[in-house]
Amino acid sequence: MTVRWRQWTTCVAMLGIAVAAAPVRAHAQAQGDSARALSLDDALRLAEQMSEDVVIARAGVERARGQQEKAHSQYLPQIYATASYTRTLKSQFEGFGSGTDSTSAPECSSFVPDSTAPVEQRLRLLERALGCSTNGGFGSFAKVGFGAANQYNLGLSLSQNLFAGGRLRAQTREANAARRAAEISLTSAQAQAMLTVVQAYYDAVLSDQLVRIAEATLAQADSTLAQTRLARQVGNQPEFELLRAQVTRDNQVPVVIQRRTERDQAYLRLKQLLKLPLTTDLTLTTGLGDTATVASTRLASLLETTPDTSVDARAPVRQALESVTSSRSAVTVARSQRIPTLTISSAYGKVAFPSSGVPNWNQFLTNWTITAQIQFPLFTGGSIHGDEVMARANLQEAEARARQTRQLAELDTRNALAQLATAQAQFAASVGTVEQAGRAYQIAEVRYREGISTQTELNDSRIQLQQAQANRAQAARDLQVARIRVALLRNLPLSNATQAAPTTQQMIPVQTTTPSQQVPRTQPSTTPQTGSVVQASQSGVTP
Repeated sequence: MTVRWRQWTTCVAMLGIAVAAAPVRAHAQAQGDSARALSLDDALRLAEQMSEDVVIARAGVERARGQQEKAHSQYLPQIYATASYTRTLKSQFEGFGSGTDSTSAPECSSFVPDSTAPVEQRLRLLERALGCSTNGGFGSFAKVGFGAANQYNLGLSLSQNLFAGGRLRAQTREANAARRAAEISLTSAQAQAMLTVVQAYYDAVLSDQLVRIAEATLAQADSTLAQTRLARQVGNQPEFELLRAQVTRDNQVPVVIQRRTERDQAYLRLKQLLKLPLTTDLTLTTGLGDTATVASTRLASLLETTPDTSVDARAPVRQALESVTSSRSAVTVARSQRIPTLTISSAYGKVAFPSSGVPNWNQFLTNWTITAQIQFPLFTGGSIHGDEVMARANLQEAEARARQTRQLAELDTRNALAQLATAQAQFAASVGTVEQAGRAYQIAEVRYREGISTQTELNDSRIQLQQAQANRAQAARDLQVARIRVALLRNLPLSNATQAAPTTQQMIPVQTTTPSQQVPRTQPSTTPQTGSVVQASQSGVTP
């Protein structure tokens, strides 16, 4: 009954792994037919083009450039041109001369005032002149537009700041600091996008290797199970050994399924970063490598130069210092409101008042004025003082944030260098371990097949081989990411790891298994925005 139950369990397990492997086979077939080959250089180019953070940073640079041009424009004259037309539909002066028609008073055209005439005669002449209406106006007043129905106005105005109490220079410094901060932000966004894509790409490559390791371990367990079953049939092995081989093999099935799920998640993360359709099949052509070299032309050229790891060169520190400069300029702007300002302005205009139609140039009259103005605040109700208080508070905050940012940048730099040293040591320690573990497993397999050793020894050798392979792949991934992070460190923002100190449990891994039960364990990555595959790969593999 027990044997039948085991056979039924084996069939169910085989069916489960076959169902789980079907999408993988379809994925591999699609990759062989129409998969998109993607190298690390291709991924970096796509990331720079498609990253929303980079687009937002570029928009910030353009906005800062516009503010800079606006600040510089206050040094130059401001010239405006105007053109207007006014039609008077109803006027309060229409009552003047309404009882007299110029067509019925021909003497209006020949009216000449006589200063020697008697007073009564001059009064009558004045009354008759007021009654004359010519060109829609009132006598000679029509020439200057008094009561005119049509008015055309062409004008030019000019204004120039002569003295502003230092406000213009301060606003220019503030705009220049904002422009430099925006450019630093753009460079930082590009570096962060590059590092994020490198992490996601190598996480996907690592997940592929972990899947292959798990599948190879499952194949080894299948081979051991077949050998044990054959030995059991000929009477060389007891039922206990057969049951152990069956359990070991069945326990490896969910590990394979988990590794495949983690691989799918890593690929989805990479596609999401590169804005590729999630249904696109990818073939990653850049591997982790067995040496410390970087298989990327773009990154290799970046790593050829000595990285600048000084704290003052970090992008967050430079941005904080630009913020301090901007805040100091804002204080100067606020104080300049108490200083008198001197401006000069001029207005030049041409006006015409035709009775109908469009006037010709000879009908236009000239207006030209020039004004010098001094403005001095006498009482503003505390508005200027309020601006000064806010500006000084912003300056104090900016200085405090600059000191805080410098401290965090120093911590982040030391963490990055420590991670690089750790990754280099782990990578060097893993050299040759895979070959030694593989040779040990081959010997253990021969010993078990010849009946010299037990299945426990064979399982331990298999677990050690799997652990060595996984550790080697993880060490290669960590080394690549750590080197690239240090190379980009000057332009990278501060990582989340520097915002809070890690706890003891986060810093020191706790070993809970005996040496014979050790399973592949990858080192947790402390770099920001690491893919979920690396975290998921820390889970153990039960033999």
